[in-house]
Amino acid sequence: MPKFSQILPAIKSIYEMHGLAAPFIVISRFLEYFYKRLFDKSYFLYAGNKYQYFYHLYNVTFRNERCVELPIVQHFIENSASKEILEVGNVMNNYFEFEHDVVDKYDSGKGIISEDIVNFNPNKKYDVIVSISTLEHVGWDELPKEESKVMKAIEHLKGLLKNDGVMIVTMPLGYNHYFDKTIMTNIAGFTKMHFMQRISRDNKWQEIKISDINSIQYGTPFPFANGLIIGCYEK
Repeated sequence: MPKFSQILPAIKSIYEMHGLAAPFIVISRFLEYFYKRLFDKSYFLYAGNKYQYFYHLYNVTFRNERCVELPIVQHFIENSASKEILEVGNVMNNYFEFEHDVVDKYDSGKGIISEDIVNFNPNKKYDVIVSISTLEHVGWDELPKEESKVMKAIEHLKGLLKNDGVMIVTMPLGYNHYFDKTIMTNIAGFTKMHFMQRISRDNKWQEIKISDINSIQYGTPFPFANGLIIGCYEK
């Protein structure tokens, strides 16, 4: 059976010929999603385990790094004997339902704590802390810009863990250049670091060594993240 990426250009040209480019974008997302769900049963390897790619219409995960971030973090949560869970950045609520606290400075809604993570001081500690492609924005995309703020955030999160608590954070490589420069020396103090690289236009990924990350750029050759760091910290 032909890949959806091979069929898509022909369909697109028909829609553009009739001035229907905008509707085509919406329709193509639905078609691609259902194609992936029905026919794409592929998996990726991470830390010696097999994970199935995660396909969802929200944020079209089949076209970006969410397809690997979400199954990795969800597996991490499911295999942790956790009671108190904190998420930095309101991401997982869009895909899964489970009891946890969410801190997101730029989001609001039921159950979301709209607060800067470096100022977040709850009256409890957490068994598990997770963050999906959020910490790279801390300080980097804020005004005034404070490049080292991402390190303050990571250190603060360590302090919010209970003894024997665990944390996992994912961040795209090539986005926050300040953080990228710290990876080789692991100034962030992660107890484990893993790296993933996107290797194809149809959004397949593979685990790579730290020595292979220097050539990875954000947004090229494929849209969005072309590489990820998955940092784990065990207190």
